[in-house]
Amino acid sequence: MKLSVIVITRNAEPTIRRCLGSVAWADEVVIVDSGSSDRTLEICRSLGAKVHQTPDWPGHGPQKNRALDRASGTWVLALDSDEWITPEVRSEIEHAMTAPGGKVAFTFPRRSSFCGRFMRHSGWWPDRVTRLFRRDAARFSEDHTHDRLIVNGATGRLRPPIMHEAITDLDQMLAKMNLYSTASAHAFRRDGRRATLATALLHGGWAFFRTYFLRLGFLDGREGFMLAVANAEGSYYRYLKLMLLAEQARQEQVIK
Repeated sequence: MKLSVIVITRNAEPTIRRCLGSVAWADEVVIVDSGSSDRTLEICRSLGAKVHQTPDWPGHGPQKNRALDRASGTWVLALDSDEWITPEVRSEIEHAMTAPGGKVAFTFPRRSSFCGRFMRHSGWWPDRVTRLFRRDAARFSEDHTHDRLIVNGATGRLRPPIMHEAITDLDQMLAKMNLYSTASAHAFRRDGRRATLATALLHGGWAFFRTYFLRLGFLDGREGFMLAVANAEGSYYRYLKLMLLAEQARQEQVIK
């Protein structure tokens, strides 16, 4: 059976070669790029990927569906540009695609690194994600930030993990925190949710407690503490931005 790998990209030069090199055995690799200004597209083409460029950024879910619509394989493996697979994962994929049992999708555990350390707690492990699926049995949700795969059929579980370099340094952590907290605040605003300063403080405190204590982040050493603080800040800013968006909307109404 033919396997298509789909990846969405934007300025992924530091990681895309490793990602695509790990799936060079696939029948097809489809890249959908949203405006890279580095060598991402050059690297993808040099590795034999089919590259498509889009003039806009509709969000993670819609962009992944664009990649899915360009895939031709019976089975699809969806990866992020900062992920890669091991030979063990390849063997599991090849077996899963031909195994009886009627499964139309499969989940993998994902082993993610934070500032150079692969986390074993903190809510980051086993972090199961659905990435292998029959093309005719699944679509990505239309969510802008935290998309999910919607599967029409039975889903199985595979054992070896997908590898993921989630956060390389503090600069990247801060940039992602700002990006995702803004996107989440706007999504909450569209859903009619509200927030106050107390809401932001409570959610921030809860995020730290859940990551560091309930999810055993303290067992991940200093990186576990750093991640717990990052989660707290991200949650705090998400609700603080939601509060400020509402105040901005009220002020605009007054001016009108």
